[in-house]
Amino acid sequence: MSTRVLIVGTGLIGASIGLALRSLGERFDGEVLGWDPHVQESATALASGALHRVLPNIEDVFERDVADIYVLAAPVLPILDWMERLAPVLGPHQLVTDAGSTKRTICDAAARLYNGAGKASFLAGHPMAGKEAGGAALADAELFHGATWLFTPPIPASPLALQWQAWVEDFGANVREIDATRHDELCAWVSHLPQMLSTALAALLEDTFPGDAVAEVQAVGGRALRETTRLGSSPYSMWRDIALTNTEPIAATLLALEQRLQHLRENLRTPELREEFRTANRFRAQQPRP
Repeated sequence: MSTRVLIVGTGLIGASIGLALRSLGERFDGEVLGWDPHVQESATALASGALHRVLPNIEDVFERDVADIYVLAAPVLPILDWMERLAPVLGPHQLVTDAGSTKRTICDAAARLYNGAGKASFLAGHPMAGKEAGGAALADAELFHGATWLFTPPIPASPLALQWQAWVEDFGANVREIDATRHDELCAWVSHLPQMLSTALAALLEDTFPGDAVAEVQAVGGRALRETTRLGSSPYSMWRDIALTNTEPIAATLLALEQRLQHLRENLRTPELREEFRTANRFRAQQPRP
């Protein structure tokens, strides 16, 4: 019997999941359904081949047995809302998984709503992949190839949970399990802090060089400026939810960075600056080449 997968949220990540599933050929013989609050997004996902069909109304999402696996590919706060609304209408033969960027609040909700007697299973997940801009038009079946896809315990033992993890590996992703608290701490350092740094730099430059002056800055800045401000294109709608649900770890990383920048500022004319460069060079030398 084929598996029906319903992707709730057909933007960049959701549509890319649909494309990745459909690219598996015989390894996925099911049907991919989609729904998005923005009709144009689901229409674009359908036209790209990410979906077999679009559910026309939000009420259709809550029909019993409309799908076997529900993939919540939305910002964190909408994911939490969907978890609350889906739990009463799903049964133990169904699975809900997500692509949320923070995990503690989602796992707390899952412990209350799912994975119990007579309840649907919930598998908390986070693909560490994306682009600086979103939307179904930028979806890519290869987006997850070589990327890490994190799953947060407890991992349900349901056949659908095992199947979903197998498909994720078939996408070419590197599957890794990680505790929810550790997930949010690490992501604050490796994902959330770089975003805040890039946003702050881009906003500072915009405010410091208003009007026509910004064109001169961009022309002179070249590749270094483009790379360090690339994440400044990311949408507030996603990062608002990350900041609200991972406030303390992000604040801690920002404070640590502030202190490090102060150290640099105070040592621009001392040998300590050389030591900072040496430390940074060691970190970069240990990173795998793409």
